[in-house]
Amino acid sequence: MFSLRRLRVASVAAAALVASMAIVTNGTTAGAAPGQAPGDDVRINEIQVVGSHNSYHELLSQPEIDLRRSVIGSADDQMEYRHLPLPQQFGQQKVRQIELDVFVDDAGGKYANPLLRAAAGVTDPLDPVMDEPGLKVFHVQDVDYQSTCDTLELCLRAVKGWSDANQGHVPIAILLELKDTPLVLGDLPFVLPDPFDAAAMDQLDSVIRSVFSPDDLITPDDVRGSHATLPEAIAADGWPTLGESRGKVMFLMDNGGSYRSTYLAGHPNLAGRPIFTNADPGDPDAAFIKRNDPTDPSIPNLVLDGYVVRTRSDADTLEARANDTGPRDAALASGAQWVSTDYPVPNFGVDFDTPYFVEIPGGVVARCNPVNAPASCVSADLDLVGATTETTTTTTTSTTSTSTPTSGTDDAAGAQPIRANASYTG
Repeated sequence: MFSLRRLRVASVAAAALVASMAIVTNGTTAGAAPGQAPGDDVRINEIQVVGSHNSYHELLSQPEIDLRRSVIGSADDQMEYRHLPLPQQFGQQKVRQIELDVFVDDAGGKYANPLLRAAAGVTDPLDPVMDEPGLKVFHVQDVDYQSTCDTLELCLRAVKGWSDANQGHVPIAILLELKDTPLVLGDLPFVLPDPFDAAAMDQLDSVIRSVFSPDDLITPDDVRGSHATLPEAIAADGWPTLGESRGKVMFLMDNGGSYRSTYLAGHPNLAGRPIFTNADPGDPDAAFIKRNDPTDPSIPNLVLDGYVVRTRSDADTLEARANDTGPRDAALASGAQWVSTDYPVPNFGVDFDTPYFVEIPGGVVARCNPVNAPASCVSADLDLVGATTETTTTTTTSTTSTSTPTSGTDDAAGAQPIRANASYTG
């Protein structure tokens, strides 16, 4: 895919020449073709948006938190974050990428009576849907289980409802982390999760397709087209444009290793599958690459090579508590298309008060990617929905510009990855 990088450099230079002769009126490029909205020709890998980490996550009751903290001490800080319901994240917090942790529960009821809840004396039952068979969404069995949407289907229907009502949004990426790891702490009788085997992978696809029609989805088949592999297709044809993709969603798999192998079995190059796997560059199924460490020096080159990348600006509440903006600024400068955070708006910390939060520079929902966007790109033209409620006041100290975007990629000019230290766990 290195030939694509050379092609990108040449195309950006050519676009800059064209843009220099274009007339720009009221912040909108006047050169849109008849019948096209401004920004329609920008490709979905040429933008950058903010995502949320563990987007379903809610706090437990105080008795549950107190008991958990008495056992694990300050490690409990890592679970003290929360998110609004998904539609409010999209509409009020400018989020355009979410993460859902998924557990198998074929018989129903496996996760309906968490050990911590009983031990803390909390008698209120969880939602009755937890007694029903189906894929469940929460963080960790028995110890961190409160969710704004308890099942995968409910979460996806919340996304679908907001998307249908706001069709001008840039594609929403939905990252799925498949969970079946046992929890071990002494001899405590934690629930043993069901494995994510081949049948569970098919169930995952089935739930996705039960909520979203083919016209709602951007799938590996859509991107691959007639090419043999995804890297070949991206090098030859690129990703779909915003004109082809607004109002749609796409699915990404957080896991690699055996989860990826199981998902690929019988579906070479992801044929017939709706989820993009977390692959290694150059693999036949490689289109999405996860790089959680925002200081990873490979991210800008992966973006130039045509891949879409998710990274994190903060983890385990550490950066937010310390107001450490280094990883955040590195993530934004890296060109990763999705920058994930637990703090998409100011004043969102739990039991601490720092000015830390993450937004796209300029306060827009999406911006022209600082690494690979064409010079003609205008950030204000990308997402046609925006945010219904202004939730941002001032930004924290940062090396990244927060000025109002202008034409081209000036709003990210000179951005370079910044070295910083951070811990990145699920």
